[in-house]
Amino acid sequence: MKKQNWQPWALLSPSLSAILLLLVIPVLFIIVYSFWLRAPTGAVIPAFQLGNYARFFEDLFYPSILFRTIRVSLICVFLCLIMGYIPAYFFHRSTSRFRQALILLVLLPFWISFIIRTMSWINILGTTGFLNHLLLKIGIISQPLSLLYNEAAVLMGLIQFLLPFMILNIFVSLEGIDKNLLEAARSMGCNEWQAFREVTLPLSLPGVSAGCLLVFVLTAGTYLPPMILGGPGNEMIANLIFNRVIGTLDWPFGSAISVILLLLLGTIVWTYNRYLGISQIFKAFKGN
Repeated sequence: MKKQNWQPWALLSPSLSAILLLLVIPVLFIIVYSFWLRAPTGAVIPAFQLGNYARFFEDLFYPSILFRTIRVSLICVFLCLIMGYIPAYFFHRSTSRFRQALILLVLLPFWISFIIRTMSWINILGTTGFLNHLLLKIGIISQPLSLLYNEAAVLMGLIQFLLPFMILNIFVSLEGIDKNLLEAARSMGCNEWQAFREVTLPLSLPGVSAGCLLVFVLTAGTYLPPMILGGPGNEMIANLIFNRVIGTLDWPFGSAISVILLLLLGTIVWTYNRYLGISQIFKAFKGN
């Protein structure tokens, strides 16, 4: 093999080895476990059967959690998109010397543990939390409201975690738009709204689609906000996997649910790549 052919692989070998050991092999173990059996004594028996997958679809309880996960993920994507495009566009158009500081504030939540950020909502939304205390103080309510342990609280925790991803994806896409195109649109008689609608918005769609895909995948796979902020009826698929693997030590069934979730997210990513093209995301990040 020529030197120029093996050099890239030699440089990539540490990263490829890490991916193989930390991602590919564990996923393969999960796939294998999903076909095994769990004995009444709790022991795991090597086998090849589809009983774990049949168990998931035979009981409507499990698919209902999967559908709830998809619904909550779509709602989270929609809210993050609405709440994320405006600040991203503001950062893009801003000429203030504080622009970099404002962008840094978007990254500031990543400096704090995700667990701490999620649990902080208890001090805000709890019956003795800040919001209820404020409403009682100014006389709007006469008794504390039940703001925790429902779907709305879960969405708040998810949006707090995922909104920066949406903002940064859209911002990078907006920054890659050639400003000469906007000037050309204005020179042809477009006002600000028309230039935004005809030029800026269509060219920012790769960043929008990248942010939506990322938010959906991360929402579908997270378990912390539903576990801390959700009630008994707000369990998501990741919580179900956690309870089966850690709570009941049912590794085969928990692995089967994990494979189902993996197939679902893989299908979504494949569909996205088939009709929109993941390459468009990379073009947006390159600024083309």
